[in-house]
Amino acid sequence: MVLILAPAVAFALQKAKVKDIHYWSSPDYTRIAIELSEPVEFTKSRLSNPDRIFFDLKNASIAKEIAASLPVGDGILKSVRASQFTGETVRVVFDIEEISDLKCFLIESPSKLVIDLYGKGGQTGKAKPLTAKRRIVIDAGHGGHDPGAVGPQKLYEKDVVLNVALKVRKLLMKDPHNEVFLTRETDVFIPLEQRTAFANRKNADLFVSIHANASPNRMAKGIETYLLNWTDDEEANKVAARENKISLRKMKALNKQFDILDVIKTDLMRENKRDESVKLANYIQKSLISNIEDCNKHVQDLGVKQALFYVLFGANMPSVLAEISFISNPDEEKLLSKESYKTDIANSIVDGINAYFKSVSPVQKVAKVNYRRPY
Repeated sequence: MVLILAPAVAFALQKAKVKDIHYWSSPDYTRIAIELSEPVEFTKSRLSNPDRIFFDLKNASIAKEIAASLPVGDGILKSVRASQFTGETVRVVFDIEEISDLKCFLIESPSKLVIDLYGKGGQTGKAKPLTAKRRIVIDAGHGGHDPGAVGPQKLYEKDVVLNVALKVRKLLMKDPHNEVFLTRETDVFIPLEQRTAFANRKNADLFVSIHANASPNRMAKGIETYLLNWTDDEEANKVAARENKISLRKMKALNKQFDILDVIKTDLMRENKRDESVKLANYIQKSLISNIEDCNKHVQDLGVKQALFYVLFGANMPSVLAEISFISNPDEEKLLSKESYKTDIANSIVDGINAYFKSVSPVQKVAKVNYRRPY
């Protein structure tokens, strides 16, 4: 039996090389990233006896150094196999143990095909007990060789947001009900797809990614908070294009891709994630503006917006991205260089997170389960 799960995705005809395959797994979730030299056109199908899913990457070749089989054995995936199926096609096969859902999407810069597999353990209906700690993942954007945006006085976004993230963790950890994890604690580079996988593996209740904004217009200023969804807003697409490291043209094309929009639609439907992300974004944005106004009367409230940020793709929990000020604006760069301002930002984010948790009743909290949409 062959089940065609989705139509092919059209991309440029330049031949792609499959460079490497990585995976991150937990008891009910596995993410696989196939590193590519170029975006690819692909099809995906499923076969039974034994259960396996395969991806045919068109107009592609495989690097000789890639192992023929990558053992996983995490209860969801037995192994991953990759080979040159024909002269023009690389086939990547996933030997399945037991899954309830699959999602995949392509990202660029660098090009990767990302596949998320979900185990059936999430369908047991078991919920976190009332005494369970609130698990929060804080993501400091960029890092390592990726400085992010750079201010007029050479202040790096990667340094500012790491400083804020560390402050946020310290503040949140004062509450014994919180368990807090950072995607990075030092100046290291973490790929975007690995950040979300980290939050999923931690079974986080919230995921907050912290960034500093930038614009060619040095007078642009303000604070805004994003959640994941498609948009035709020009400025929101510019912000997402910069964070995704792709051109604005490609960002607009991403909003029109059927496969991507289907992934986003099913992702947002899970556990009312969109509604909870909207709520979280509004609490954080409101807190940032009201608290920062006390020390900066000229702060501009840019509101809550939505865009397709790679770092939010596939997050299984309410997730937002906060742009805490414009590092490209000389005045806001000066503020971001001050410890007192970064402390105010951190306090504001924590206040927003706390307000969100207060809005979630114990009944709602217990009712949260990792439901996975079956095939």
